[in-house]
Amino acid sequence: MQQAQDDLQMRWWNLEAQLVERFGKKPDMEAILFLIGVQEFGDIRKKFSKEQKQDLMHIAICSLFRQSGYYELDRVDEDGWPHFTQLKALPVMTMPQQENFLKDHILLYFENAGI
Repeated sequence: MQQAQDDLQMRWWNLEAQLVERFGKKPDMEAILFLIGVQEFGDIRKKFSKEQKQDLMHIAICSLFRQSGYYELDRVDEDGWPHFTQLKALPVMTMPQQENFLKDHILLYFENAGI
């Protein structure tokens, strides 16, 4: 278990280093989720409202967990916003387990995107 955790941490630090190189500073989890949400939404606007930023992070979470079959894309509305359906409940986890679960899905997302 510790070996897998160490591997996850090393891969996470690698991703952070790549993002620092790309953006000039280390992004926190919210910033990474925002980036994924914008990528999935596909509209790189200069300004999003606070509510839209929250929606983009929700899109990111759904997109990340879609990789493991927890969500599926239901539809895209007339404004281009994707809507998801939850297919199964997320496992019950402690906070550190939740963070590692999320990190693992973020790493998978970036690997699949070729980053």
